[in-house]
Amino acid sequence: MPPPRSRPTTRRLPRDERISRIMSVTRAMLAEKGHDNIVTTEVAERCGISEATIYKYFESKRDLLIQVAEQWFDELLREDHRSVAGRGTLEALRQLVWRNLSVVRREPALTRFVLLDLRPDPAYRSMPVFELNRRFTAQVTEVLVEGVRCGELKDDVPVSLLRDMIFGCIEHQTWAFLRGEGNFSVEEATDGIATVIFRGMRTTPSLPGAAAQQGLGEAVARLERVAAKLEHNAAGAATRPGRQTRALPEPGSS
Repeated sequence: MPPPRSRPTTRRLPRDERISRIMSVTRAMLAEKGHDNIVTTEVAERCGISEATIYKYFESKRDLLIQVAEQWFDELLREDHRSVAGRGTLEALRQLVWRNLSVVRREPALTRFVLLDLRPDPAYRSMPVFELNRRFTAQVTEVLVEGVRCGELKDDVPVSLLRDMIFGCIEHQTWAFLRGEGNFSVEEATDGIATVIFRGMRTTPSLPGAAAQQGLGEAVARLERVAAKLEHNAAGAATRPGRQTRALPEPGSS
């Protein structure tokens, strides 16, 4: 009779590795199922742990999902992106709008969770994820402030309103996609949003140096030509036979 097989043993992971594993599995399930359809029993099964172990590290399923969202924003903030400094306001806006649209395209499930579940929560502004989101969107504000400072953008509309308009456009363009009812082009939406904001707020460029002098000279020459033509026409009308000019009555003569 063959000896009984021993039960396979699994290595007990350190605390940080176990938490990381739980969050990684949850994030993968979030992409597969959406946040409403995640159950902690399945998370535990995929991790090879008991459900009680999950609640040892997380207060609830919602707390687990919030920490996954916080980890996501932290990753976004640590990503190495090309600097927008010195690129001009329009190009800098294009780059940042493109980045935000690309994030939605890459992580629709996490975006839905933040927009539809976390943001309506009355406690949202006190959550760490709110501060992470604020830091992530702050680059757009910085580009707008710099555009006003260097004279590329007008200063008659609050920068905070322009920022809200940009992110409102981003949400509107991606809403059908996030609901699973449509799609969007990252490139087309980027060009449209950045161009509308920049053209609407662009200052009227002044002609520099020689160009301004040339423009002024051309304007004076046109005015002189018009004046000469008017004088010529007036002289012709005065000498034309059979034509009398009626004098205006003196004030008080009527």
